[in-house]
Amino acid sequence: MRPANSALQPPAPARRATRSILAVIGLLGLAGCDLPDMISYPQQARGNRVDAERLDQLVVGTATRADALTVLGSPTAKASFDDNTWLYISAMTKPVIGATNTVRDQAVVLLTFDNTGVLRKTQQKGLKDGFDVGMAAGATPSPGNETTFLQELLGNIGRFNAATGSSGANSGNTSRSSGGNY
Repeated sequence: MRPANSALQPPAPARRATRSILAVIGLLGLAGCDLPDMISYPQQARGNRVDAERLDQLVVGTATRADALTVLGSPTAKASFDDNTWLYISAMTKPVIGATNTVRDQAVVLLTFDNTGVLRKTQQKGLKDGFDVGMAAGATPSPGNETTFLQELLGNIGRFNAATGSSGANSGNTSRSSGGNY
């Protein structure tokens, strides 16, 4: 016999299932939210960040590559087709659960030297100066014949020599030296 107030409430397993469903719905609603910094992954510094004070030490027209190495250190990269352009790239990223790192801040410092190694120009770029580069449509062509499945299947007929167990193209001197069976 049930107590009088139990007629208003569903049985215990149904209440637990309802609570579990409500908890899952609540967590799904929070899945897209950014977690507070104290319980999420910390930001990560990447690359070679150039401070404004250090960059100001390089005077355009008088500073050289050696001066840039002394003040800023080695560049992150050099331009692909121009060894006279040095790039110092840095970024602040933050890991996101279930995704790749998100870039919170990015800085690129470009130093351009002339052929004698004297600094001619400095530029600073930020995250707002970047843009996405799309993938090229299609596939990379490769040299050779475009063969069909049937040509691949029937292409080896007549190439196998049953007497020697090798293909006709590779058959040559098939005599074995004295010694046991191989």
